[in-house]
Amino acid sequence: MTQTVPQEILDALTDVDMPRLGAEPGPHDHVQLGRHRVPRHRAGAVVVGSGAAGLRAAVEMTRRGVDTAIVTQSAWGGTSACSGSDKQTLHTANTADRGDDFKAMARAIRAGGAMDEDTAYVEAVGSVRAMASLQYLGLPLPQDPLGGTLRYQTDHDDVGRATSCGPRTSRLMVKMLAEEAIRLGVPFLNQTTVVRILTEGTGDARRATGLLAIRPRDRTDENPYGLVLFDCATVVLAAGGPGELYRDSVFPNGCFGSLGLALEAGLTLVNITESQFGIGTRREGFPWNLSGTYVQVIPHIYSVDAEGREHHFLAEYYRTTQELASNVFRKGYQWPFHASRMLDFQSSLADLAIFREARKGRRVFMDFNRNPLPVTGDQPFSLDRLDADVARYLATAGADHALPIDRLRHMNPLAIELYRRYKVDIATEPLEFAVNHQHMNGGIAVDTWGRSSVSGIYAIGEAAGTHGITRPGGSALNAGQVFGTRVAEHVAATTAFAPTPVPVRATAEDAVRRIDALLRPEGLPLRDVRSEVQARMSDSAGILCRAEAVAEARALAAALNAAIRRQGLSLTRSGEVARALQWQQMALASEAVLTALDHYIGKGGGSRGARAICDDTGEALPDSSQGPLTDYRFRTEREEDKAEQILVRLDGTRIALSTRANRPFDETARPFFERDWPAWLTGAIYTAD
Repeated sequence: MTQTVPQEILDALTDVDMPRLGAEPGPHDHVQLGRHRVPRHRAGAVVVGSGAAGLRAAVEMTRRGVDTAIVTQSAWGGTSACSGSDKQTLHTANTADRGDDFKAMARAIRAGGAMDEDTAYVEAVGSVRAMASLQYLGLPLPQDPLGGTLRYQTDHDDVGRATSCGPRTSRLMVKMLAEEAIRLGVPFLNQTTVVRILTEGTGDARRATGLLAIRPRDRTDENPYGLVLFDCATVVLAAGGPGELYRDSVFPNGCFGSLGLALEAGLTLVNITESQFGIGTRREGFPWNLSGTYVQVIPHIYSVDAEGREHHFLAEYYRTTQELASNVFRKGYQWPFHASRMLDFQSSLADLAIFREARKGRRVFMDFNRNPLPVTGDQPFSLDRLDADVARYLATAGADHALPIDRLRHMNPLAIELYRRYKVDIATEPLEFAVNHQHMNGGIAVDTWGRSSVSGIYAIGEAAGTHGITRPGGSALNAGQVFGTRVAEHVAATTAFAPTPVPVRATAEDAVRRIDALLRPEGLPLRDVRSEVQARMSDSAGILCRAEAVAEARALAAALNAAIRRQGLSLTRSGEVARALQWQQMALASEAVLTALDHYIGKGGGSRGARAICDDTGEALPDSSQGPLTDYRFRTEREEDKAEQILVRLDGTRIALSTRANRPFDETARPFFERDWPAWLTGAIYTAD
C-alpha cells in the first residue's frame, strides 16, 4: 500500500527558496594597481564560497567575534545548493545501534585508506554537534516517535549511520545557514570571482595577506577588468570541487573550485588522484546522482543506438535476471564506481557496461514504467526472485508494487517531484543518464584544524583533501560542517596573537602585472583550452585508465600549460577575464592531477575507489555472461598504498611530488579532565602541532 504524503509537504522539501541577500558593503577605499584603480575591502577573515561549508565557517567565526565577509562567485549556485543525489546524508553516531561509537565510526570513515586517522576521528566526534546545530537552525531531519534519528545504510557504511530529509538536504542546509549568516549581519559580496591569493614571506614564514578578485559591477574605464582587492590576514577556501575539470560531469556549470588557485599560491595539495564517479544525469539538463531509491526500485535500463534501436545491454553482462536486478538495486548504496566491484558480477559491472555503451555512441536510459527485461533464456523479472538482501529491504519498505514507478512513489515520492521541477516527468518518460565525475576526494592538504601549508589560509568542504580513497556516502557534508566549526574556533582563538598584516599593495601589483601579461589578443582561445582540458580528463582519467594513456595525457597537459605561459589567453569580450583566469588555473589543476596519477601508476599503484588501472598483466579480470572482458583486466590495489598520501605543489612551473604516511590516531589514549583542562583554558589545544 502506497503511503500518501500531502503535496504541500513534498513542495516544501523540493522547492527550497533561498533568502535574499541584503545590500552589499561598499569599499573602504581605492588603490592604484598599475593602470587599474581598484576598490579595496578590509576584513579580518574572508570566506571564499557560499555553500554549506563556507556558510558554517562564516557563521561560527562571526559568532566568535571575527570580522568576517563572504566572497562568492554565485550565491546559492554551488553543488550543495544545486546538485546532489536521491539521499544526501549527514552522519549520526548518537545512538549505540549495532555497537556503534565514535572510534568505530572513525574506522569506517578512513577504511578506504590514504586518510589521516586523526581527521577521521575529528569528523566522527564532530558529527553529533554538526547535526544538532543544524536541527537547532531548523533543518528537518527525521525522527522516530521517541526522538531518535531515523537512519539508513549508505555507500561504504555497514552500520547505517546516515540520515536525510530528502533529495534537497544540502540545499536545506544552505538555506538554514544562509538565513543565520544574514541574521548575524555577515556581509556577502556576490558575483565576485577570486582569481589570486596574495601572500608575503617565504618558506615557513609565508602567510596570507589578501585576495584579488573580479566583479563585473566594478568594471570602469579606470578598472577595465573589474578588479577588487581584499585586505585580510585569514582566508577560508570553501569554493567546492573542480566540476569543470571533466567533460562528463554531474557538477552544475561553472564549478571551478580552487585547486589551481591554491597551487599558484604555493599551497600543498593531497590525494588529488582520488575522485568519485557514478551514474547520474548530466549538467546539460538537470545534474543529479541516481543513487538511493532511484535504482532500489529496479527500473529497466537500456540503450538506444543512432538508428533508434533499443539494446538490453545489461543482459550481456549478468548471468540471470535475478543477478541483474539485484545489482541494479545495489547501486542505491554502492553508488560510486569501485574497481573491485566489477569482479564476480557485482554492482560496478553495471557502471562498466553503461560506460561502454556511451563509448559506442549510444544513449542510456532508465525506464521507471518497465521492470528489467529478462536475461536471454532466463525467467522474467519477479520480486519473488531477488537476492536475499534485496528482497529483505524491499519487503521491509513495503515496496511490493508491480512497477518501478509505483515502488518509487511509495518509497520516495520526493524523487519524482524533484525531476518534475526541472520539466522531466520520470513517471511518464524514460530518464537519460551516464557515468559522470561527481566529487573529488582529494584537495588542499590541511591539518585537524583545517590549516593549509601557508599560514592564515584554511580549506574546508570539497576544497579540502581530507577524504582518502573512499568515504561513506554523505560524510562530505558532515566533514564540511565539522571543519567549518573547527576553523572558526581556531581563527577566533589565534588571530588575536597574529601579527598585523603587512600592506598588501605590492603583492597585488605583481599579481595584476601577471594578469595583464596573460591576456593577449594573439593568445590561445578559451574554448579550445576548455575543450582540451575536459576531453583529456574524461577520456584518459575517468573510471578506466591505462599507464601509457595517462603518461601521454600528463605530457600533453604540461605542454598546454607551457603554451599558455608562452602565448597567453585571448578573449572574445571584456567580460571573460575571470573565466580566462579560471581556465588557466583549471589547466594547471589538470596537469597536477595527471602528474600525481602518472606517478601513482608508474610506481605500481593498483585499482581502487576512483579508477580501474587496466593492465594486460593485471591480476583481476572482470567476467560477463558472454565471457571474460579481457580488455578490462586490471591491477589490484596494494595494501601499502593505502598507508600513504601523494602530496603535490607547484615549484616554479614544475609540479613537485612527494608522499607521506597517514597521520595516526591512538585509540588507546584516554583524556583526563584535571590534566587536560588547562590546555583548553589557555588555548594550547589550538597551537600544538
